[in-house]
Amino acid sequence: MSNLMNSVEQNCDSAEVPWSAIEIILSPRVADLGGFSVRRLLPTAKRKMVGPWIFFDEIGPADFPSGQGINVLPHPHIGIATVTYLFEGEILHRDSVGSYQPIRPGDINLMVAGRGIAHSERERPEVTATDHRLHGLQLWLALPENHEETEPGFHHYSGDDIPSFEIDGVPVRIMIGSAYGVTSPVRQFSETLYLEATLKAGRTLTLPKAPERAVYVASGALRASGSELSTHSMTVFSSEPGVAITATKDARIVVIGGEPLGKRFIEWNFVSSSKSRIDQAKEDWRAGRFEKVVGDEEAFIPY
Repeated sequence: MSNLMNSVEQNCDSAEVPWSAIEIILSPRVADLGGFSVRRLLPTAKRKMVGPWIFFDEIGPADFPSGQGINVLPHPHIGIATVTYLFEGEILHRDSVGSYQPIRPGDINLMVAGRGIAHSERERPEVTATDHRLHGLQLWLALPENHEETEPGFHHYSGDDIPSFEIDGVPVRIMIGSAYGVTSPVRQFSETLYLEATLKAGRTLTLPKAPERAVYVASGALRASGSELSTHSMTVFSSEPGVAITATKDARIVVIGGEPLGKRFIEWNFVSSSKSRIDQAKEDWRAGRFEKVVGDEEAFIPY
């Protein structure tokens, strides 16, 4: 999915808001990728990252007829860990370390690019053979400098392994990191926050502490600090304690955040603290020096 996502323009519309708890509200840049839409929230012109998160896209929802679907050819990454999370549907992940993993709703799939990995995102034939729907999120975590050249790998976490509980009547899942005294088993490279919550209209949730944090409204609407937070908006909040959000309509939200890592360069599918390292990765991909995707060795996306 990552290469398809890069057809979306990287600058998003944004508006600064005077309320003390809100730093900025971002609206997505929407692209039609031929039968389905992608909404990009990060990076933007005014906000490049939230904590270690450098890329945030919502995919779909997309309805595919029989014979059509997601078919992203092998492409490379460095310097990041990707997170694919689905609300509906299925994607077949293959990569150059030999992973073969159908990604399904509720699971967390963490692909560590480190010094370099290639992967493809397609569908199993039995999925493509029927009418089907796809809806989910694609996120990238920048790796701290001491992990940018770590060995590549892939980590799959079943939805049953992700902590789920209620706080003040609000169902919450802790995808990555710690919040409300609960810790996810998903691997971290720096202080990272990623959680999902569903709020019935009128319910309130106090945001967990984090050095940086933002709320994405996947559906429904919220109110916080006197501002209306609409569907598909991302609101970056200050780190002050006690900030609360209230659902004005039934809402599904994602909270991301964590420790800021400093400036990162991003070009195509490559992220690094060093511009020269990205230049090297581009040349390595052109020259065929990345390992091939196991079981998907023939086709690839050229730089």
